Amino acid sequence: MNECWINLDGLNLRYLESGRGKKKHLVFIHGLGSAADRWMNIPDELSSEFHSIAIDLPGFGESEKPTKMDYTIDKFRKILVSFLKEISIYNEKTSLIGHSLGGYIASEIAIQNQDSIRKLVLIDSSGMLKKPTPVLEEYFEAAMNPTSDNVRKAFEKMVADPKRIPKPLVDGFIRRINLPHAKYAFESTLVNSATTQIGLNRLRKINPIPTLILWGVHDKVIPLEHSKFFKESIDDSRLEIIADAGHAPFAEKPDQVCKLLKDFLI
Repeated sequence: MNECWINLDGLNLRYLESGRGKKKHLVFIHGLGSAADRWMNIPDELSSEFHSIAIDLPGFGESEKPTKMDYTIDKFRKILVSFLKEISIYNEKTSLIGHSLGGYIASEIAIQNQDSIRKLVLIDSSGMLKKPTPVLEEYFEAAMNPTSDNVRKAFEKMVADPKRIPKPLVDGFIRRINLPHAKYAFESTLVNSATTQIGLNRLRKINPIPTLILWGVHDKVIPLEHSKFFKESIDDSRLEIIADAGHAPFAEKPDQVCKLLKDFLI
């Protein structure tokens, strides 16, 4: 994928792009503390059929991390909508794929900007938490005081098999969280996303957008039971439970998830 940069009203954002020229568009939105690269080769694999874009949200990855910004879900939504308009894909041929925090943001875009979204994919989505789960709290502590040991321990609780946490993943997180203002962005985002809810009535407003819900059966960050809120509220939805996977099934079972995405999005 090609690395690109865009300036939105003075805010510099990084994104990865592949498949430019394709008529259908995919936008991948990562989770808390993550970055566009976390999607690995999935956006690139899908670029044979789609124009694929994976963005570093403001405050994360290599994107700018303003300290004057309040990292609320609606702020993220507004920035993403501005981004879609700026790169001229704010239309009915754009689909959103959101993981965790990214799923919360994608849901809000689908609710408030429905006419611009073709399909929606929610992967272990937040948006219905009343408070941070114990694993999420441990992740926060590791982010605020990052060492190889405590970051690894936090990550190992997010997967089905602790052996699936490679050293470059740990090192990459530590490098990014130590960038100027990254910890502020992480904490502000967590406070604004882990104690607020979309609400069942508002979730129903995603209809009639076709929605694929993917969930790792061993997710301890946002347990599998949360999937029912989305499945039962969105009429045109399908739930796929990924066996032997935790909070990020696309990282643990990339081939399986990639096939599910391709079959659904085409």
